[in-house]
Amino acid sequence: MRRASHLPFPLAPVPHAVLSLVWLVSAAALGMAFATSARAQTPAPAVMNNVGAPLTIKASPMLAEKPPIGPGNGVPIFVFGDSISGRPELDTTVSGNAELRRGPTAIKADRIAYDQPEDTVKATGNVRISSSGNQYRGPALQIKLDTFEGFFTQPSYRFLARGGNGQASRIDFVDDKRLVAYDASFTTCERNDEATWQPAWVLTGSRFKFDQEAETGEATHAVLRFKGVPILAIPSLTFPLSDKRKSGFLPPSFGLDSTSGTLLTQPYYVDIAPNRDATLSPTVMTKRGINLAGEYRYLEPSYTGKLVASLMPGDKLRNINRWSYSLQHTGSIDSGFSAIGRLGINANLNRVSDDNYWRDFPASGASLTQRLLADDVNLSWSRGHFATSLRTLRWQTLQDVAAPIVPPYDRLPQLTASYTRINAPVGSLDGFDGSVEGDYTRFSADRKLTGQPNAERLVARAQLSRPWVSPGWYVTPKLQLHATSYSFDAPLANANASGQAGASRIVPTFSLDSGLQFERKASFLSRAFTQTLEPRAFYVRTPYRNQSLLPNYDSAANDFNFATVFTENSFTGNDRISDANLLTLGVTSRLLEPSTGAETVRFGVAQRLGFEDQKVTLPGVLPASNRVSDLLLGTTLHWDPQWTADGTVQYNPKAGRSERSVLGVRYTPGNYRVVSASIRRQRNVSNLIDVSTQWPLNELWGDKGRDLGAGQGQGGGRYYGVGRLNYSMLDKKLVDGIIGLEYDGCCWIGRVVLQRSQSSAALSNTRILFQLELVGFSRIGSNPLEALRSNIPRYQSLRDPASMGTPSRFTNYD
Repeated sequence: MRRASHLPFPLAPVPHAVLSLVWLVSAAALGMAFATSARAQTPAPAVMNNVGAPLTIKASPMLAEKPPIGPGNGVPIFVFGDSISGRPELDTTVSGNAELRRGPTAIKADRIAYDQPEDTVKATGNVRISSSGNQYRGPALQIKLDTFEGFFTQPSYRFLARGGNGQASRIDFVDDKRLVAYDASFTTCERNDEATWQPAWVLTGSRFKFDQEAETGEATHAVLRFKGVPILAIPSLTFPLSDKRKSGFLPPSFGLDSTSGTLLTQPYYVDIAPNRDATLSPTVMTKRGINLAGEYRYLEPSYTGKLVASLMPGDKLRNINRWSYSLQHTGSIDSGFSAIGRLGINANLNRVSDDNYWRDFPASGASLTQRLLADDVNLSWSRGHFATSLRTLRWQTLQDVAAPIVPPYDRLPQLTASYTRINAPVGSLDGFDGSVEGDYTRFSADRKLTGQPNAERLVARAQLSRPWVSPGWYVTPKLQLHATSYSFDAPLANANASGQAGASRIVPTFSLDSGLQFERKASFLSRAFTQTLEPRAFYVRTPYRNQSLLPNYDSAANDFNFATVFTENSFTGNDRISDANLLTLGVTSRLLEPSTGAETVRFGVAQRLGFEDQKVTLPGVLPASNRVSDLLLGTTLHWDPQWTADGTVQYNPKAGRSERSVLGVRYTPGNYRVVSASIRRQRNVSNLIDVSTQWPLNELWGDKGRDLGAGQGQGGGRYYGVGRLNYSMLDKKLVDGIIGLEYDGCCWIGRVVLQRSQSSAALSNTRILFQLELVGFSRIGSNPLEALRSNIPRYQSLRDPASMGTPSRFTNYD
């Protein structure tokens, strides 16, 4: 019969009943500790301490990852086995199913001998150790319990973090956090029951140093093999045992590019501080030379930011030096005055060396066709109802001879201030919303390109509204006054305003927004819903003010959609205020889930009716004479959680045709499964078809096996197809495209991606990205993940560290 006891032991074997009693008492003590943790999750009455302050119990969602230490927290030793014998205060021997436990460490073997004066355990025969979730197995072990110093012969091991495992001829334990393994191996591939099993990838070396505290490993005379083929040999190699950062060389990346040739990048990571790091990424381009790039990131309690810069001396493609930089900074600073407090500061600085940079480095910017680069710095402050900001904005415009663009105006500077009140009293009345805003801007640009003078513009805008809102209806009248004054640096070129160096304009606006909401219980296709009917009427009246002589610095026509059709002004910016005497009518109907309120179906329609022609226009645009606008129709369907469809149509009732339409559908039955398709059409302008997907290809030939993406599963792996194609029906050609193949082999992932980007009407760039990801160890090759995420809606990485969570030491508790 198996016996159990609590050290120290008596001289002779103890009767089973006594042993059982000792075990029950010990177990009860442990049970009380666990029960205390469990009870801590429910509220308990406060207890007064010796100074009169109330004591509270702190909730704990899980068992303690680290056992308590210090006075009164001595960790007892428990042993189990078929036979137990020993001498008090000297030694104890356990034979047959022997087991010894102390704190987070458990030792199992055929035989365990404990020397109490030396605090040494010797175990032989099927020895197994579980320590803080790390596991070791082998034939013979000798170790000191307190310091965890000792050795293990012919062991296999498995670490808790990332599931790293391997074998060695011998392990020397330095302490409970550090060990040295000789003639060892390391992999994250899980062993199966097949006798011929070999890991898909393995790192071998004459010596490994594992540091669980620093969460790093170091291999000497290391060789990395994939599918039995050596792919890397290096005298010394360090690697992470977790996601913890560490300075050193990162895996090299390589790729093929039609503009740059073969690319080889060797990044070096610098862990400057817990809140600061940098990455240096020199790249060799066979057709062009060497590009020196770097990234610096910082994070402080009051600010954060990132700096990215690159330099390519003597680019063979253009025979010039190429460079770029980008800085994003967000945070606040102390003003130095207690009455003012802190000031918000945001900076977005971007510059490149020449006009062709966007074409020759298509993957370096946030947009593949980024031709407008901003140097934008904003200083802001707010207190209560008042807010103000100071902004400087300077543009770099990358010109193309075949497609020149007029550069936007720099704002040097722009000063704004506003005062806003919500539900404020006006005299004896209350419930009013009001605001006053001011904007001073100095616009600057090359007059040869813009064809108009630069100017200083002062804008003042005041508005007052009184909403009446109830559960079934609302009415909101609003008054606005918009005043603008200009001071030009040169006379206006218009003949009617010859010699005029200034101008001003005051425009009042009245609007009335109103709506109703009706609800009823309904049933469609045997499903119960709450159906709504929400008609809306929006009237706006703005008298005509002649603005044809005024330059345009920041105004543009509003896009015609459901968001702008219920607004007072047909233009953005402050240089054009449209005259209006029009009524916008619309109605929306929704189907809602009665239990959750989730929207299943939405259908809307809206149209503008003008009582007068709109006379105010942008420069070079004729006045609008059509008093009945196009009809807007839109719908969104979430009938099934796996399906989503939406569409918007701009219909011209006079011509009986659609002017513009956007239709899209998405099917998402589960993780790593998404198919999206859309059609975007604008009559005589564009007609684009966009299709994207991520899908397990194994299912196409009947394999319905489980995905390995959550870090689970074994077996033959799964193939995933990924891609997105953007095709122009008018031009009958592919605009942009990305297509690739991913293979998830459980402990490794392979990716091959081909991407084509259109850089101009006649030029395109094509690149091939290869990547081998050794899960939990490293990634080798060029990284296609950013391209996949930015191009494929709802794309999921097959290994997302955030979704895998942090393992507990109780995960491998034995």
